[in-house]
Amino acid sequence: MIKSNVKKIMELKNVKVKPFAEKYGLSHLTILSARDDNKIINCKLITLDRIARALGVSVKDLFDDQP
Repeated sequence: MIKSNVKKIMELKNVKVKPFAEKYGLSHLTILSARDDNKIINCKLITLDRIARALGVSVKDLFDDQP
């Protein structure tokens, strides 16, 4: 199972969904999907790359693969 770390990273950096989405030209629904363990797998890699760069982390930091 894929576990999203996006929510945790955003909380650590005190980043709010709507302002983040607007600043980086992403839909707030896309950000919410990336924050959800069950929906992050539906995000395109290019989108995860944009989110990671905006948060100052690597794409692989955005999720964990747990058996």
